[in-house]
Amino acid sequence: MTTNMGKIDRGLRLAIAAVLLFIAFGTTVLGSGILFWLALIVAAVFTVTAFVGNCPLYSIIGFKSCQD
Repeated sequence: MTTNMGKIDRGLRLAIAAVLLFIAFGTTVLGSGILFWLALIVAAVFTVTAFVGNCPLYSIIGFKSCQD
């Protein structure tokens, strides 16, 4: 699998995932409904794609945020 995400993109994804996890578990803003689970799913996807370095959506649309 080729890398299509740069360091800044990966860092931003990890930061957004951390914020979403904090909002989901650290506050009562989302409650325990669908928004709670949506935040967890998005945080998980962002974390996995940041560590792997490949975003499937970027592959579909032909976008790369990394330097070749």
